[in-house]
Amino acid sequence: MTDNASTPSQILLEKDGPIATITLNRPEKMNAYTRHMMAEMIAALDETDADDDIRAVIITGAGDRAFCAGADLTPDDGTTPFSSTKNVTDLSDEIVRDGGGRLTLRMFQSTKPLISACNGVAVGVGATMQLPMDFRLASDNARYGFVFAKRGIVPEAASSWFLPRLVGPQQALEWCMTGRIFDAEEALSGGLIRSIHPQGELMDAARGLALEIAENTSAISVAMTRAMLWRLPSESHPMMAHRVDSRAIYTLSRGKDTAEGIQSFLEKRPPQFPGKVSQDMPEFYPWWDEPGYE
Repeated sequence: MTDNASTPSQILLEKDGPIATITLNRPEKMNAYTRHMMAEMIAALDETDADDDIRAVIITGAGDRAFCAGADLTPDDGTTPFSSTKNVTDLSDEIVRDGGGRLTLRMFQSTKPLISACNGVAVGVGATMQLPMDFRLASDNARYGFVFAKRGIVPEAASSWFLPRLVGPQQALEWCMTGRIFDAEEALSGGLIRSIHPQGELMDAARGLALEIAENTSAISVAMTRAMLWRLPSESHPMMAHRVDSRAIYTLSRGKDTAEGIQSFLEKRPPQFPGKVSQDMPEFYPWWDEPGYE
């Protein structure tokens, strides 16, 4: 999972039963983000999506100080932290693309639930990379900051799309325009995170949530639900949602997971859903056209 064999791995990918954990693993630099880390994280998400045994993915940071302290401002390879050193005149050139956005767009496409276990400082891309995750849990020492205006740049990682959808435009504007660092309590009251936990209990809480999904639900249903709830609210009319959910209900209700869901309910036992995301998604999935970069 590296884009350069000479560069040490900057993440860890561990699988334990139905749960995968991706750990940002640069504790000496507070897990600061690099393009190498981006490539490894995208490769890890490709791997977890392809593995039908994995039902949920937890993302956290190494150490007890930081989830991710933003982009590495002093990269070891001497490159600039926010963009390529190559000057281009055509801003549709692929080289112009933001590395944080490449990652969050890949997260957006995930078929597996993503759970953030934010174990400390999360600023810049350390905060924005958590926005496409389905659940955001925080330790009581977590700190967040959308600090871009303090660095003379703008919010990245497609956060101008994600953040207002999660917390509303007013809260998003305040956090981004002030660039201030705020604690987990403010993140909770502002709607950014789901819950706060003592640091020593954070991973147990994240794993408990992941297991609740893995042990009780259909992987097909969860993958469809994730796509529907992330994509359909952006449509201009509820008819667009009605078209998708009508087809989904019709198709899935005739499948083997629904048969098992009903039978397990009647027999008062835990379900054993046989469906696999890799081969049993409805024929009309995906129902959208993925836009390219222009």
